Amino acid sequence: MNDLLTRALSGSEHCALLSREHGVDVLIGDVVTVDSLADIPLDPGADGPDVLALVPFRQISERGFVCHDDDAALHCLRVREHARVSVDEVLAAMSPAELRVTDGRFEPADDEYGSIVSRVLADEIGTGAGANFVIRRDFRARLADASRSGLEIFRRLLSGESGSYWTFFVHTPSITLVGATPERHVGFDGTSATMNPISGTYRHPVEGPSGAGVLDFLDDAKENAELFMVVDEELKMMSRICAEGGRVIGPRLKQMGHLTHTEYVLVGESSLDPREILRRTMFAPTVTGSPIENAARVIERYETSGRGYYSGVLALFEGARGVSTVDAPILIRTCEIAPDGELKISAGATLVRNSVPEHEVAETRSKLGGVLAALGVEAPRPPASAAVRLSDFPGVSDALTRRNEKLASFWLDEQPKVDTELSGKTAVVVDFEDQWTAMLAHQLRHLGMAVSVVRWEDYVSSDADLLVCGPGPGDPRESSNARISAVESALRERLTSGSPLLAICLSHQVLARLLGLEVVALARPQQGVQKVADVFGVSRTVGFYNTFAATAGSIDGALVSADGTEVNALRGSGFESIQFHPESILSTDGIGILSELVHRLLMPAGVPVRTVCAAAQGTHRERAQPSAELRQPAELRLS
Repeated sequence: MNDLLTRALSGSEHCALLSREHGVDVLIGDVVTVDSLADIPLDPGADGPDVLALVPFRQISERGFVCHDDDAALHCLRVREHARVSVDEVLAAMSPAELRVTDGRFEPADDEYGSIVSRVLADEIGTGAGANFVIRRDFRARLADASRSGLEIFRRLLSGESGSYWTFFVHTPSITLVGATPERHVGFDGTSATMNPISGTYRHPVEGPSGAGVLDFLDDAKENAELFMVVDEELKMMSRICAEGGRVIGPRLKQMGHLTHTEYVLVGESSLDPREILRRTMFAPTVTGSPIENAARVIERYETSGRGYYSGVLALFEGARGVSTVDAPILIRTCEIAPDGELKISAGATLVRNSVPEHEVAETRSKLGGVLAALGVEAPRPPASAAVRLSDFPGVSDALTRRNEKLASFWLDEQPKVDTELSGKTAVVVDFEDQWTAMLAHQLRHLGMAVSVVRWEDYVSSDADLLVCGPGPGDPRESSNARISAVESALRERLTSGSPLLAICLSHQVLARLLGLEVVALARPQQGVQKVADVFGVSRTVGFYNTFAATAGSIDGALVSADGTEVNALRGSGFESIQFHPESILSTDGIGILSELVHRLLMPAGVPVRTVCAAAQGTHRERAQPSAELRQPAELRLS
């Protein structure tokens, strides 16, 4: 038996056992505790694994976001010794042991968690707070022997759970983490960054998964929407850490013992320090929600305690060849074991506009199925369940391929060359607490522009060629809200100066209200909805993330484009305004739409214009109109 493995299994060392694609890494070292990600002690000149960091959810405060502060520590295992062995070697070295689990219960209970789901749907998604949110619940119990129990849980997961990205055991003086996580959050090899959004859940029936079952899952609109929304959210992160943005690869099935997910892989080039990559991507939307900043507030409101390590990451920093790299899976399907034997395992459901409370309750239990089976709390599934490859069933490959047919080729393929006509033009993008602005900035740079992004609190005015007022959460009618008031001020200042302005989503709604249109809450939120919309006489397949909409009507000095009573776009002297998101992966030709809008604003003489005026009742009268006339309408009257 490997000597290092023997010592790790003895329970006397601070150590980690990490089962990854190439085998099991056995790490032994010294534990240090640091305050921030920047303090993680890296030595790029060292050979082999350098540091394994246990990053709790409370580190999200490094991004300025709120959370319950539960004092969960950012521990770092500084590796002194490292060996790599096979899974079979580990299993051969571990004898089965009894697990004594007592006082097991879910907190909150099923009924209470279902009630929370209903409140989030009505009071958060239903009021424009965001597109989706992940609220956790815990399984809590007590283990009779903390150190030995952790190793036994690891042994059972290693032999019984399938499809994990990492199966791991990490032992420190104050906490032991054991789990089988399916999802990589972020990886970095020194040049390329990778993210791996996983969402949508097919819960395997007791008799095992079936071809018909997985095809129904792949055809489910709610499950599709979950995945597309988290892909959009992680593309925002990729646009923050990669100078050239991210490219989307997939989709694929992620099959485990008790359930199957769908996943994409996002890749892009980055020159950042891996610790900074980790900081800018805290934490995955699959375990928080979107937009991330407001999701943190929602989590704090509905969860009554800190998350500990749930939804944080394990981050393995390696320093071979003088280059620091990182491999960081999300801490889900993970047991947190205190030295006194207290056990906590957390899971959350992704709550979207069409969630059903009872289904979300069941999903949280299914997500913990593999870990609860390892604890002996639930019966393990038959071995045949894991042996079936769902991707081999007839029709599954085609169903996965069809998912991309209506997605933006800009993010799926090699991204287009710079549009030299806009080279040298400048743009300022104002971020109203939704980092769609990072994707917008990335696309504008691909059109040749020099772009900067400014937080709404920091924006005063700008002499840039183009001002983009971006999306954000909240009710656009609440002028007393500081952020909504800031949207109004930015719009008024630009309209008064007559300098080019582009308003998107929240800013579009505020602009519509300033121009005299009524803005109302939709009967059913359109968060993560793809639909064909009329945009000045042209049908566009675009992505909507809105709970409010402007109602169609007449505006002196502006043109209105609407479907029925919902306004899709506004156009006037020096401004364009759209309800949908051209930057979203759901907007099939979003880059083309954005290019048209920017050209119309910055190079109006060379752009032919066809527009549609919408009457108050929502009917359209199509007409051709030269750009010179468009830019000289009657004077706008702001409300």
